[in-house]
Amino acid sequence: MSWFRSAAPSATADPRYCVVSVLRSRGGKAAGAGVLLAPGTLLTCAHVVNDALGRGPFDSRAPGHATVSIAVHDPVGTSGYEGRTVYWVPPRRLDGSPGVREGVDQEWLGDLAVVRFDPEPGGSPEPPQWRPMAEGQSLRAWHSTGLRSSFADVTVGSCDEVFGYVDGLPTGMAIGPAYSGGPLWAAAHNAVVGIVAAHIMPPADPVTGRPRPYSSQHLARRSWCIPWQRVESELRAVGAGRLFDGAGAATDDPALLLLTELIEQFMPSTLRAERAVSLARLCGLGYRDDGSAPGPEEFARLLVTEPRALATLTEALRHEARAVRQLLAAGRLSSVPHLLSHREHRNLHSLLGAVPGPVMARLPEAVRAALPLAAAFPAEADPDTGGGGLLDHLERLPGDSRTEQTGPRVPGLLRVVEYLAALCSPAQRAGLRLWSDGVAQRLGIPRSALRERRSDAEEWIQTLTERSAPPRVLVHVTRGAGNRFRLRVWCDEGAGPRQVSTDGDVTYSGSEAAQELLRVLESFYRAAPDDRRPLVEALVDRAGLNLPIDEWESFGPEDVVPGVIGAEYPLVVNCPELLRRNERFLPDWRRRWRQLDTGMSLRFSDEAAGPREIYGALMDRMDAVRVAVDVPPRLRDEIVQVCLAVGVPVVVWDRGAGPRSHAVDHISEVTTRQLPEGVRSYRAKTLRRPADYPGRPVLAWADADRTVPQLLLSEPREN
Repeated sequence: MSWFRSAAPSATADPRYCVVSVLRSRGGKAAGAGVLLAPGTLLTCAHVVNDALGRGPFDSRAPGHATVSIAVHDPVGTSGYEGRTVYWVPPRRLDGSPGVREGVDQEWLGDLAVVRFDPEPGGSPEPPQWRPMAEGQSLRAWHSTGLRSSFADVTVGSCDEVFGYVDGLPTGMAIGPAYSGGPLWAAAHNAVVGIVAAHIMPPADPVTGRPRPYSSQHLARRSWCIPWQRVESELRAVGAGRLFDGAGAATDDPALLLLTELIEQFMPSTLRAERAVSLARLCGLGYRDDGSAPGPEEFARLLVTEPRALATLTEALRHEARAVRQLLAAGRLSSVPHLLSHREHRNLHSLLGAVPGPVMARLPEAVRAALPLAAAFPAEADPDTGGGGLLDHLERLPGDSRTEQTGPRVPGLLRVVEYLAALCSPAQRAGLRLWSDGVAQRLGIPRSALRERRSDAEEWIQTLTERSAPPRVLVHVTRGAGNRFRLRVWCDEGAGPRQVSTDGDVTYSGSEAAQELLRVLESFYRAAPDDRRPLVEALVDRAGLNLPIDEWESFGPEDVVPGVIGAEYPLVVNCPELLRRNERFLPDWRRRWRQLDTGMSLRFSDEAAGPREIYGALMDRMDAVRVAVDVPPRLRDEIVQVCLAVGVPVVVWDRGAGPRSHAVDHISEVTTRQLPEGVRSYRAKTLRRPADYPGRPVLAWADADRTVPQLLLSEPREN
């Protein structure tokens, strides 16, 4: 029998303790369930993760670095953890297109998420075995709370390896809300055969929405599930095959022989027994407790089987520099070992969890800057799509260093952490840098090499600050007679506005205004070529805040493509009049703008709140830099003007008349600094799929670092 015992899928796993609760971020109630795939790894439905994060159930965007709270149950009690989505298969329609329609589509594909968490040593129950789903199987499901009494017994009535339909017994519990993502246990095989996806509700009264009186002709207790066959197929398609194939060490692993010799050299039998027990506990493995020690080869085999075993061992041997150096050098011959120990990995995610969301959302930007020559990232780790496996992928990247000293190079992950730290507040920057110092010291990286990477990051931030503001075209829009408008246009390449049109007596229709602006924008490109599209800043008075400038379209008979201003260019509105009339808030405006990446975001959706209550809320939260307004039009305009008058630099609303804005919900996930581009992207989606993107978003954007034309501020603003 092996000295180390791996926590592989078990035929004797207790099915009830395979159920993991996925909790909502607000209120802590269960959003759904998950099932253990491996220690520290669980499978659930993507719509469960969306629910836990407060998003729409069929939101297809990857959660990125957002964490979800989970609860793991065992016979002793319940342990809470924070999990990160590392593989994401969003729900999609049967034809493969995104955008599953709630209440319309009765079946959908995808809808899977793999979440990783860091359990305490020995704190994760054994994962179950998996078997294919087949018709006729008797199965058992549990509510996401994992309560002993919450099981529901069902039978597979139909399974085509894509969808499995199950019917519940007429007595006992029925599958319903919060069962999604949970395992379907086949007692005959001692294995899980799929996960719950959706329940088919009985017919409802079209007026009250309540279930109609029961009829024997009604469908009852039917649900559909995702069979294991599709789970495996969908996850392999996104690069998660190693979850099923395992990472077992081949006998010809190039590092195995050398590691065996080093273990024998540096660890006599007594010391090896002590180290092996400590390592097994830290890696969540079982081991013999008879006082014996594993052989050198078995010990070495663990180091090329468990990804964090080698780093965890060298952390324990940190005072034995020669042994650590040789073990790490041998480990580089194998593709299995990860960079970080279990402790370092937990500490990094704890530090990142304290970084504000807007800063964490810039991690892909930091990755691209820190590793400009990195090869293409796999789908689950692509920085540009917010892949949750990004940090794990970065651990496996080699380092780079221009230092002339000998020694290991600075790993890619440490370089990225240095660049991210440069974006953070001083306290968070210090924590991340101390973490980097500790990892570098264990790896034997020269301090001068790490300082060089730190200096690179600081130079990057300086360059970023100098180039952060895109070129812009400012257009002063005032109403003329009828549905026509007067325009005055300025261009600003960075040195301040320069006027390019002076004729304020000419009026334009919306189509003519779009044509004129596109003409100016094309000449702007020729005069100041840049790889960034300029920001279009519409300067308006209070009455013009809801002008549909972004919808102005130029499409003449000779044009090949239309020219919709708000779809082609990031377009924002600015109302300097409101701040000019309330100059006491100018210092607040400038201070809020300086906190754009770290300040608070607020949302006003209470129809009972008037301007006085909004004013009080903004005075209470002087760190609020962004406000979303989602109330009926009769209140919306007043609230928007209060926000702008007291110096909130960024305000988002929907000028449509709907009771709840799809646009405001959708854009709430976009980081503040990326809002102009996020709103432009939404407007482009509206042209393509107006039924799915029905909003008409408006973004007020008052940049305190950039001036508006003096002429505008001296003109009378009301007739």
